[in-house]
Amino acid sequence: MAISRIFIINRGEIALRIIRTCKVLGIETILAVSEADQDSLPARLADKAVVIGKAPAAKSYLNIPTIISTAVSVGADAIHPGYGFLAEVPELAQVCAEKGIVYVGPQPDHILKMGNKLVARAIAQECAVPVLPGSEKVASYEEVLQTIEKIGLPVMLKAAAGGGGRGMKVVTDRAQVKTVFESASAEAKAAFGDGTMYVEKYIANARHIEVQVLGDKYGNVVHLGERDCSTQRRHQKLVEEAMAPIISEELRQDIHNAAVKLAENISYENAGTVEFIVDQDEATFYFLEMNTRIQVEHPVTEMITGVDLIQEQINVANGQTLRFTQADIQFKGHAIECRINAEEPAEGFRPTPGVITKWEMPQGPGVRVDTHCYQGYKVPVYYDSMIAKVIVHGETREHAIQRMIVALDEFTVEGISTTIPFLKQVLQDEDFESGHVHTRLLEKIMA
Repeated sequence: MAISRIFIINRGEIALRIIRTCKVLGIETILAVSEADQDSLPARLADKAVVIGKAPAAKSYLNIPTIISTAVSVGADAIHPGYGFLAEVPELAQVCAEKGIVYVGPQPDHILKMGNKLVARAIAQECAVPVLPGSEKVASYEEVLQTIEKIGLPVMLKAAAGGGGRGMKVVTDRAQVKTVFESASAEAKAAFGDGTMYVEKYIANARHIEVQVLGDKYGNVVHLGERDCSTQRRHQKLVEEAMAPIISEELRQDIHNAAVKLAENISYENAGTVEFIVDQDEATFYFLEMNTRIQVEHPVTEMITGVDLIQEQINVANGQTLRFTQADIQFKGHAIECRINAEEPAEGFRPTPGVITKWEMPQGPGVRVDTHCYQGYKVPVYYDSMIAKVIVHGETREHAIQRMIVALDEFTVEGISTTIPFLKQVLQDEDFESGHVHTRLLEKIMA
């Protein structure tokens, strides 16, 4: 039976993004909201909004028993987790399967395997996808030192159970190892409930390039090109683009093929993103991780392919075969996304919740704004500080950059501080303009 009613268990722009595709498909939307989000734009535009708990995420958006019982009570056929919150929690997908609710995402086993970075690393090695020199799990700083003896400095300490920059630390000096290991492990334990760490070689002149994949239950897997997400601060992406600038076509194709090979190896279903680190000095790439969900930056892929990724997620969850082959995917032009955060860059990117007193969004050819905000909206203190995404499409990268600068100039937000002025500075940096991006670019600009 086809999905007719989806329970969306997320908030903000991604909730609204899912609602809009569901409306096009004729699917009824029930939105889970916390007490803080009852007056949100997604709550207004969903067919129905249901309060699932208090404002803190642990009492609402992360409460699996309440979410499942609510989904059953509203008669939902399916659950869409969006990104963040419960989007990569295998227990949710498993309970959905047990309750006969369609989970709009991959199988629980895929989430479980790829969510553990050490298991994912082993899977990559099995199918001959290159991984960074490093270790299995390390239980003490002495074991970190042993790995350093083999692969040298610098190294990156990483949490096995999570991502998003938490539990990640660079080690450049042996004298730092004990302190850094204890700090990183404690951070991972607090964030993910698991302090297990591992070590990888740290690439100084690095690019962060990821590949969007789609798979169905019949073994078909395609990629929709790559995104360059190198422009990031503390492992949090601020600017993303598709396709990646100034890499060789040979390297581009090798990265695409590696992503598809990995997804095929685990018979991956639904939308996923395979992330790689590119060593620019050596023109080589290494598997980083796989995100088993829709990504924040998915719109740049949609802009260059014309594919609605949320619609494809729903189609695959409905049991349909992919509607296109690899040969059908065509890439047109260049797209850039800027994340607009309610933060004050001049004060260490301090969050700036509060009431938006003026809100004027950019318009024009090739400009898209994904947001849940409006004039009079109160940005809450409880959640991520992203309030909008501006996405532009241009005939060339240079064209897209100019379109983005114009769009940001037109974007007027008052009542709170935002990252808009800082993003304009990034776009006009000579290294960014020339395509010489790397993961430490923002550190250079801020300095």
